[in-house]
Amino acid sequence: MAVAFFAGRFDPVTNGHLDIAKRAAALFERLVVGVADSKSTLFSTEERMDLFREAIRDKQNVTVMSYRGLTVDVARSQGATVLIRSMRGTTDFEQEFDMALMNRQLYADIETLFLAPDVQYSFLSASLVREVARLGGDVTSFVSGPVLKGLKRKLRKR
Repeated sequence: MAVAFFAGRFDPVTNGHLDIAKRAAALFERLVVGVADSKSTLFSTEERMDLFREAIRDKQNVTVMSYRGLTVDVARSQGATVLIRSMRGTTDFEQEFDMALMNRQLYADIETLFLAPDVQYSFLSASLVREVARLGGDVTSFVSGPVLKGLKRKLRKR
């Protein structure tokens, strides 16, 4: 069974993340989305997992989990032989390339598959979405309905 692992903070999950996840789910028998357990996020780990699950619920071969530690170790523990990475442009290339080489050194049997997002999401990042939402901008076309509600709720509290 071909298993791929798609890791990130997903704070929040954007339509760009979903674009990558849905296309990866079409390529592999099973896709595991790893939500990094990180302390400095707008949404808690549980909230980020729930939002991703809600947004991808139509894909039966996708599971969402949280993790700590090295991504490559968690991917291996899930039976993944492929890491899914998104590359929006040349600015992402150096960091992603170095990470892919390090992961290969740590786990020789893992491949990294780079997927470019749909052109409409090529500029999109979770940090940009958070900033625009924080400043009162409309992020409706960048996130799913549940994420939009969550952003509004979180930012109201601040």
